[in-house]
Parts: sequence; structure tokens; C-alpha cells
Amino acid sequence: MSLPRGSDFLPPLPLRSGHIQTMLSSSGIRRRLLPKRAHQVQENAQEVLIDVGRGDRLSGRFTAQRTGRESRGLAILFHGWEGSVDSTYVLQTGSRLLEEGWDVFRLNFRDHGDSHGLNEALFHSCRIDEVVTALGEIARMFPAKAVGVAGFSLGGNFALRAGMLAPKQGVSLDYVLAVCPIIDPSEGLFSLESEAPWFYQAYFMRKWRRSLQLKQQAFPHATYFELEELRQNMRDLTRSLVLRHTDFGSLEAYLDGYSVAGDRLMDLHLPATILTSRDDPVIPVGAFDQLRVPPNIELDIATYGGHCGFIRDFSMTSFTDDYIAARFDAITR
Repeated sequence: MSLPRGSDFLPPLPLRSGHIQTMLSSSGIRRRLLPKRAHQVQENAQEVLIDVGRGDRLSGRFTAQRTGRESRGLAILFHGWEGSVDSTYVLQTGSRLLEEGWDVFRLNFRDHGDSHGLNEALFHSCRIDEVVTALGEIARMFPAKAVGVAGFSLGGNFALRAGMLAPKQGVSLDYVLAVCPIIDPSEGLFSLESEAPWFYQAYFMRKWRRSLQLKQQAFPHATYFELEELRQNMRDLTRSLVLRHTDFGSLEAYLDGYSVAGDRLMDLHLPATILTSRDDPVIPVGAFDQLRVPPNIELDIATYGGHCGFIRDFSMTSFTDDYIAARFDAITR
């Protein structure tokens, strides 16, 4: 049976706007309209804390499949920037994989979801080592005959980098899938500032500032930012936090630290899929067109879908659910 392709996604005319797809993807309207089955991954989910070394911990939720058959394997899901294990797209994908017979682990990155009080040091996008360590611990705690990772947006970027680093650190993964991943962070940041409509940056900045305030409340003795810094735009606030809280000497060095642009993915030797859309208003498609990837990486660029949307119709369900489930199932055949 052939696998679904991005070119198969053709939403009805009112949903062919990349902006509408993007805005609906994380909207409260969509969350309310989703069928009950899209939330089943939350039922009887086990809360898990993962030791990632040096006293730090990451949090997550594990849900065992309930098909009555042997588990296909373990699916580990990564949310996007300022998302969480309970983001709509994570719940919907996780619930779909449960129906297919996969056990599902939803991982919170540091300072995401309700985890601001777990670790004193601040999240940043180059903390890939602790995520790879977490993958190893998750696989140890929940042994499975196959392990696949799927990530969205920044989580897709983490998934691709984890796919490159995990085998070198003795962590066994079988497959990686990234939906609308950040490829070139410097280009993506510039796009949000200068090319995307203003409300995208406003949306991300509102969530980010709230997250930073929660972090400060959790550790009142620490100084994470000055009030005037919190009023800066995305680029300047990022620069301030990079210089204050990391060893990177510049914003440019930090952004390059989690880039997977150009030929960097030539170091990814696992089977992998990258799905994005040409009408993504958040992450420019040009970075995908310029990628050089090995034969084991499937690069699938759809015409429609927006940023992590791919919403089929007014049921608010996503094409990515079947897309991801089909590819995960294929690795167990």
C-alpha cells in the first residue's frame, strides 16, 4: 500500500490559505470542535519525570495502547516552541497512534507546559543533549520493539538533531519524522520580524513573555531578565537571553548552533521524513528547497498546509494524523 504524500492534501477552498491553516492549527475553536477521540491519549496517562543528569529533569506523559494486541512500538512526540504535551496537534497525533497500537510518550521540553519549576537553568534551543538523554531514559523505562520520534516546528528541529546524535550516544531510534521543522533559525527569525504578518510575532511573544514570567516566579532568587528586556522585540530579547544565560558569544552563534540548514542533515543516517508546506507563513520554504539530504531522508513539500496545520475540513482534524500513522506503521512491517 502506498504511503500518503503531501501532494494528496487538498483542503476545501476556504481552508487553502496558509494563514487560515496556521491560525486554526492552535486555536481554541479547533480544540473545541475536535472529536472526543482526539483526546484519548490523555486518558490514564502516566506522568513521568526523567533524570537528564546534573540534577535536571524533564517531564512527560506515557500512555499505553489499548488495542488488545501486542504494541507496535513506542512513539515519542515533541511539541513546538511554547507548546506542551497537551498542545492540540500533539494530542491528536498521539491519539491516532494509540488507535494504531503504538504506546505514546509526550515529552515536555524544559520550561514548557507545567515544568518551569523543575530546573533553575533556562530553556534554550541548543539544549539537545538533555533531550537525547531523555530519549535514552524513555526507551529504557518503556522497552519497545521499535521507537519512532515525531516533532512539530521547533520540535521537528529537535527530532532531526536527535536523529543525528542519538546513535552516537548509544540511543537506538528507528525512525524520525519532522512536521514543518525549523531549518535555518536565523532566516526564520528574520521572516517572523519582516515578512510574516505582525500577529504571528505578537502571538509567539505573548506566550514567550508569559513563560519567562512563570520561570521567574518559580525561582524568585534568580535574575532571568530585566523588565526593560522583556519589552524588547523577538530578536533583541533572544540576544539578551543568549548573552546572559548561555556560553554563546553572539546571537548569530546561538542560532547557528541549532541550524540543520544546507548539508547538515547528511549526518542523519536513520530513515526520516520531513513534511512541510509551500504556504507556511512562519518558516520560509526556501530553506527546504536548499537542503541537501541523503537517500534515507524523504523531503515532502506540500502545496497547502500552513504551519503545522494540514487541516482537512471543518471537522478540524489533520491530514498529518494519517500521514504520521502510516509512516510509523511502515517501519514495523
